Amino acid sequence: MNLILSGTAGAAAQAGAASGVQSLTWLLVGLPLLGAFVLMVGGRRTDRWGHWLAVLLSWAAFVIGAAVFLSVLGEPASERVSVQHLFSWVPAGAFSAEAALRVDTLSLTFVLLVTFVGSLIHVYSVAYMAADPDRRRFFAYLNLFVAAMLLLVLADNYLLLYVGWEGVGLASYLLIGFWNHNPSYAAAAKKAFVANRVGDIGLALAIASMFLVFGGVDFDTVLGGAQQDGLQYQGWMTFIGLMLLLGACGKSAQVPLQSWLGDAMAGPTPVSALIHAATMVTAGVYLVVRSGAVYQAAPTAALIVVIVGALSLLFGAIVASAKDDMKKVLAGSTMSQVGYMMLAAGLGPVGYAFAIFHLVTHGFFKAGMFLGAGSVMHGMDDVVDLRRFGDLARTMRITWLTFGAGWLSIIGFPFLSGFWSKDAIIEAAFVGEGWRPWVFGSVAMLAAGLTAFYASRMFFMMFHGRKRWDTGAHPHEAPPLMTVPMIVLALGSVFLGGVLTIGGAFVNWLTPVVGEAAEEEPVLSVPVITAITLALVAIGALWAWRQYAASDVPVVQPRGSLATVAARRDLFQDDVNEAVFMRPGQYLTRSLVFADTKGVDGAVGGIAGMVAGTAGWLRKFQTGFVRSYAASMLVGVVVLLGALVVVR
Repeated sequence: MNLILSGTAGAAAQAGAASGVQSLTWLLVGLPLLGAFVLMVGGRRTDRWGHWLAVLLSWAAFVIGAAVFLSVLGEPASERVSVQHLFSWVPAGAFSAEAALRVDTLSLTFVLLVTFVGSLIHVYSVAYMAADPDRRRFFAYLNLFVAAMLLLVLADNYLLLYVGWEGVGLASYLLIGFWNHNPSYAAAAKKAFVANRVGDIGLALAIASMFLVFGGVDFDTVLGGAQQDGLQYQGWMTFIGLMLLLGACGKSAQVPLQSWLGDAMAGPTPVSALIHAATMVTAGVYLVVRSGAVYQAAPTAALIVVIVGALSLLFGAIVASAKDDMKKVLAGSTMSQVGYMMLAAGLGPVGYAFAIFHLVTHGFFKAGMFLGAGSVMHGMDDVVDLRRFGDLARTMRITWLTFGAGWLSIIGFPFLSGFWSKDAIIEAAFVGEGWRPWVFGSVAMLAAGLTAFYASRMFFMMFHGRKRWDTGAHPHEAPPLMTVPMIVLALGSVFLGGVLTIGGAFVNWLTPVVGEAAEEEPVLSVPVITAITLALVAIGALWAWRQYAASDVPVVQPRGSLATVAARRDLFQDDVNEAVFMRPGQYLTRSLVFADTKGVDGAVGGIAGMVAGTAGWLRKFQTGFVRSYAASMLVGVVVLLGALVVVR
């Protein structure tokens, strides 16, 4: 796999008007949005059939997306881009933004992934949420989420992309806090919302800067301008690239805005699969790859993207290695795997296609693992503690097999989907000159070993070793509505990567957006990179087997070393956030309240009290007796005459 990309990624292609099947592109957003509207407005009258409407409209969006894909696939590579103009959205003097949807190979890749995996999650949710009295509302939020994500990836300009971006943030807040009667779940939703708002400030500043520099915010204007005049505005390009990265860090849970991801597991498990596999956390990767021309004109910003990806890659893997909550293990894994994608995206043309390739394979194996975790919860009375499982392979055979497919894929077992995509990123990380390929390549390779350890640890603790169930537990397999989507995702986890690799099919498919393909060798030979990576994977998996399957796992939480304690506490990310941001913010708020209460309100109250006191004192002289007033007048006259005598 020494095929490396070169050329100008993110360059603006000349887009034609949408025609034929492509003119139906607006339905991709419109159908799930209609489902969300009907379910939220229809109320309890739609309880019986609302979830099936949501499932139907999600699959309908996939069918339309597949039809558009086939129509684009039949066109020459140079003509695989079109724009469907809907209406004039913001005509405001020198600034204008059209409501337009862009169909190209990059956006279609996301459309197929979001609609297919999202629809499988819809089907799974029918059974998973069957006993929830608010299932209709849950499906309304699912449809809203899919519609917002599709708008994000289909938008033809950054302002419309921002609308989808915010829509995804809103829907994720509603889904994470779906069970908001639990205060900790409501707090988790607010935490995700706040962290994403911080990133959204960066994206808003980037869009404003684009208009200031290029006079527009549509992709053709911005990316074409960056390609042609980027060196002239390199300072602006660096600023825009960094602000785009800030937005991507918030949405994709990358360092330093990663703290919300673990708490987001408070939502129902299908939400975790939707947000952390195929949709929300990959939006940041899409943004960076789509804006490739900006980063090619700003090498400093591109380098920081790689650094952020490498740090997130290690951060997530270390945290996942020490967690006992299986959903939080998967959350740390998501941070780490998106770190792989971000690292590849920051490498420029050498890594753009591989970042998206891993994004696609990750969408299948990670969604399958999350749904597998939900199946285990279904059969184990919602238990999530890995120390309370063991030997479930005997009683949950389908879940064991499908989860096992995801496990083998994520660790990079030879010839499974994750092997093709992750190894491609590791090889790309070793391309370049100087210190960078050695540092970033080594980090990517080391993380492969950590991935094998934490994924194997989770798999063995769940399905192998001795039984550690609580008394009265009766593990059982999930119903077909849950297991069938898991089987489909497992098949993708096994075969999809290999199929997309045949003849460089996926790389060639993305060429119109990310650039032409060329040969460029890494600093280490590909066989050596593959051999070392597989050796690290084997070591990680065997270590996990020895620790968690071949020997008993204590039910009580081990004290552990400082490294273990740090990993269990998410490397103290919440402690840092509380010390640097939360507590100073609380002190500032309390100080402002004190100043307002004692200062502003105190001054107003003091003046009012003084006036009232003075009035009360003067009121004592108003006795109502004529003799008192006459005496007062006499005293006044005497004082006045005395003053005149003194003056003379």
